[in-house]
Amino acid sequence: MQQRARRRYYFLMMAGCLGLFVLAWGVVRFFSVGAAIGMCVVAMVIPPLAAVFANRRDPEDDWWQDPRWDDPEWDRPGHDRDRPDREGPADRDGDGQ
Repeated sequence: MQQRARRRYYFLMMAGCLGLFVLAWGVVRFFSVGAAIGMCVVAMVIPPLAAVFANRRDPEDDWWQDPRWDDPEWDRPGHDRDRPDREGPADRDGDGQ
């Protein structure tokens, strides 16, 4: 799921949450206070779920697989941070060999 779709689902879930609150205390409370409270309890659970779904990692996302995290010499002074060790030792000095 791409970022645009996740954002759309998040806003739809949050709109549903607000809709439940408004409908519960604007309309349903005149007929049944218990149902209005139940609707609010359901609406209370939606924001954390929306945040979890909106921040979920996709299998296509690779931002969390940064090869520099596996570089044992990352903090060594003079180490080239733009070319991590995991990419291979070839062409480390830039001479093409």
